[in-house]
Amino acid sequence: MTLGPGKKRKAPPSPTARTLAWCRRQGWTAAVVEKWNPHAEIRQDLFGCIDVVALQPGQTGVLGVQATSATNVSHRLAKMLAEPRARVWLECGNRLLLVGWAKQGSGPKKTWTRSERYVTLNDMEAP
Repeated sequence: MTLGPGKKRKAPPSPTARTLAWCRRQGWTAAVVEKWNPHAEIRQDLFGCIDVVALQPGQTGVLGVQATSATNVSHRLAKMLAEPRARVWLECGNRLLLVGWAKQGSGPKKTWTRSERYVTLNDMEAP
């Protein structure tokens, strides 16, 4: 595809934006809770591991979602398991979900696929 003069290719949605849209398609009330810290020039997650929060009808507590690319799932899982505030989040009756996104397929037919892994207190190391 050729772009005209002065035109830029639109960047694909971030994993966070993709996750927010997916949550809303599920009928959940969802919002992004990560923020940009201009002084450190980094994105900061809520409690060190949550990008999106979602309220799910019929479910108790709040779902905290960490969104990432499929290639970073293991790193994000390790970060989540090492985060003391993630344990507190779960102990308060909330839930944690790690969502990884990858583009799969060949040629122009590539589609985004999602992997999901719930993190529970059983996954956490003893305090």
